[in-house]
Amino acid sequence: MKLSARIAAPVAALVLAGLTATACAPQTSDTSAKGDEKSGTLRVWLFQEVGNKPKEKVVNDAVAAFEKSHQGTEVKVEYIPVDTRAQRIKAAFNDPKSAPDLIEYGNSDTAGYVKDGGLADVTAEFDAWDEARDTDPIAKQSVTVGDKVYGAPFFVGVRALYYRTDVFKDLGIDPPKSQAELISTAKKIRKAKPDLYGLAVGGAYTYGAMPFIWSHGGEIAGETGGTYKSGINSEKARKGIEAYTSLFGDDNCPAAKCASMGGNATVTAFASGKAAMAIGGDFSHAAVEAGSVKGKYAVVPLPGVAENSIAPAFAGGNNIGVLKSSSHRTLAVDLMKSLTSKKTQAEMFDAMGFLPTYTDVLDNAAKKQPFVAPFVRTLGAGAKFVPASPAWGQIDASLVLPTMFQEIVSGRKDVAKAADDAAKKMDAAFTDAG
Repeated sequence: MKLSARIAAPVAALVLAGLTATACAPQTSDTSAKGDEKSGTLRVWLFQEVGNKPKEKVVNDAVAAFEKSHQGTEVKVEYIPVDTRAQRIKAAFNDPKSAPDLIEYGNSDTAGYVKDGGLADVTAEFDAWDEARDTDPIAKQSVTVGDKVYGAPFFVGVRALYYRTDVFKDLGIDPPKSQAELISTAKKIRKAKPDLYGLAVGGAYTYGAMPFIWSHGGEIAGETGGTYKSGINSEKARKGIEAYTSLFGDDNCPAAKCASMGGNATVTAFASGKAAMAIGGDFSHAAVEAGSVKGKYAVVPLPGVAENSIAPAFAGGNNIGVLKSSSHRTLAVDLMKSLTSKKTQAEMFDAMGFLPTYTDVLDNAAKKQPFVAPFVRTLGAGAKFVPASPAWGQIDASLVLPTMFQEIVSGRKDVAKAADDAAKKMDAAFTDAG
């Protein structure tokens, strides 16, 4: 399905990108703004990237244009560390006087931030915004809770299969076309080249494991009448867990080394030449290009169970939202539109490689940069999300799924027992979240 024909609407759940919060703010008292000032200073918190200068330039250009068209208004942007964002945003929700007007946030945090009363409902403004009509449905879902919109998508990110073209040529093999072939290919490479991981996998790589679960028809959780219940221990989910955990062992990626690895570690293993394959994001491209495998790799969509199918990928990314406590609501919404506009997203793609959230802008990006094509195909095949529950932040921070994978690959528990225990922890979190 062509992306320009729009990506299929997702199940009712939310994204992350890779950027998931480690904690959410507690329920706060009423933080609604008193008044709507039409001039003054707007404060913005954006995430600090590893190489932040290109992002700063794009943001500065958007801010300059905004200030020029909004006389009497000044914008102050602060770049906050990703690893301490949860504490900063928690404090902002609890102390409106020191809070910014807008924040960048991981899109798996939407439900939690809405429950905490931190984000403003901008449904009317979003629906009336001409550019928003071209927002991809998956991206729009990431700012939606119930039937209301709480921000604008900033960029989207998905993962695909990076593989070593030199290794594959040397062994006379082709990129795998099914999940079973992926597993057998990984083990074939490891046997022929024992100094390499066939496919770098990580016991703490939740978003690399999810496609295996989803491709078997499993779900992380299901929702009925606003109540969530874990699906991680269903028969279909267990088949996906078994497929993923079968990749841990001396015949591919030794559990002693790989059980503790997260997504960054698996990409690093690939980029440094220690793995023949890895599941990495479009956002991993720069790191791989900077590694020893530059010029010796290619990317294809991660295969699903059926031959020539694409495994559903976790669609991560970030959004920009207006805080409910902002005393400059109208100006803040206008600035949100400027920072997430088609022009800004196109420039951010050129500067940082972040995938745009507009169908037409993403199509153009894929034409400009061939490396984007496998990720666009993956999105077009239908991406999926984490449960749209404020409990997800706690589940993620508590490492429920990584613990499950690690218990299995270490031999402490079998798949059924580990999945049942993980489901109990998830259900407890869903109940606590209400």
